[in-house]
Amino acid sequence: MVKPVLKWAGGKRQLLDEIYSRFPADHEHYHEPFFGGGAVFFDLEPDDGTINDTNPRLINFYEVVRDHPEDLISRLRDLDEPEADPNTEQRFAEENWKGKDVEQYFYQQRARFNRRAYADEEWPANEEDRIEEAALLLYLNRTCYNGLYRENSSGGFNVPIGRYANPEWVQADRIRAASRTLADTDIRNEDFEYLLDAVGEGDLVYLDPPYQPMSATANFAEYSAEGFGQEDQKRLLETVKELDDKGVYFVLSNSGVMYEMYDDAGFHVEKEGATRSINSDETARGEVDEIIATNVPENEREETGQASIADF
Repeated sequence: MVKPVLKWAGGKRQLLDEIYSRFPADHEHYHEPFFGGGAVFFDLEPDDGTINDTNPRLINFYEVVRDHPEDLISRLRDLDEPEADPNTEQRFAEENWKGKDVEQYFYQQRARFNRRAYADEEWPANEEDRIEEAALLLYLNRTCYNGLYRENSSGGFNVPIGRYANPEWVQADRIRAASRTLADTDIRNEDFEYLLDAVGEGDLVYLDPPYQPMSATANFAEYSAEGFGQEDQKRLLETVKELDDKGVYFVLSNSGVMYEMYDDAGFHVEKEGATRSINSDETARGEVDEIIATNVPENEREETGQASIADF
């Protein structure tokens, strides 16, 4: 069992046993098109297959973890405490992109990370830049408020500094273990429909699309999530129907408001409770309704779930 390197909102640590209990006893290649923090992938440690996410910064990070783990660790060790003074030898030691005063090292590194969103030049342009961006992503992830990843309308990372006594951002052991697990994995930055060309009969796909926890009275017409709305949810349902037609196993987790869609399509659907601990709104943390849908017949499933992943 490999521990995820990043903290990530919506991670599936609490639902691992329920997810695994729907997995088939045997499968060929493993695919995860909405990767995020990769809690299921890293716990499962598949030999090959594909992972995918539409966030280019996230995909760059995992490519660097896979291909350049020691360079990444070395760069992380050079970074300073988040509340330290800015590094005068680096850009943004005095002001950020918007001309606001920079008084702490964290905000200087956040401004440097936001070159992808705000700079005129292509970023990252070379291997050194790619490693630097990956290091900054992990550093900010482990030192920002509550480990939250959030972008503004321009694509700039805008989460403030966190409150940690001794933040640990190097994560050397996790990076090395993740690199080994990713070694034979095809890492993609595409729409989830890539699956229709990438999978084969007997493969297993785990899908965890972006969604927001909904109230018990919510319905599909009220559902929306930034960047992944109703039309995307409909496309996703059509995609899993095609996977089913191809003889591909799938397990999908989603908001409870999606229950009827997958039930009406003839799939096995059950509601589960999941605890959310990463959220910018502290009142929104707690147990929420989620569904797990699958086409795996009960008589073909694993008899027992896999051990739960350790806490961050």
